Amino acid sequence: MYVHLPYTGLMATSPALRTQRTEARLLPHQKKRIERAASYRGQSVSDFIVQNADAAAIRTIREHEEWVLSEADREIFMKALLDPPKPGPGLKKMARRYKERLGGRAK
Repeated sequence: MYVHLPYTGLMATSPALRTQRTEARLLPHQKKRIERAASYRGQSVSDFIVQNADAAAIRTIREHEEWVLSEADREIFMKALLDPPKPGPGLKKMARRYKERLGGRAK
């Protein structure tokens, strides 16, 4: 069961579906600040931590798994994929060495 949280764009799950636990050690001032922020949003500390940790996880994953290219960079990238340059002498030499080292296993 998912519920859309209007102002955040995040989805919350029913507490009954939450089966995993984690724990964290906080400094006293961090705990007070988190409790204060949670109270401003009308959330429990647990819900506040889960919602914000999940949002940070989503952002971090996107930063590491998605590319955003300018139009010029996109054109260069697509040209390289669709019409790659011919292998130069250095690449050909490395390919030969690779095949020699693998013996009959290289295809």
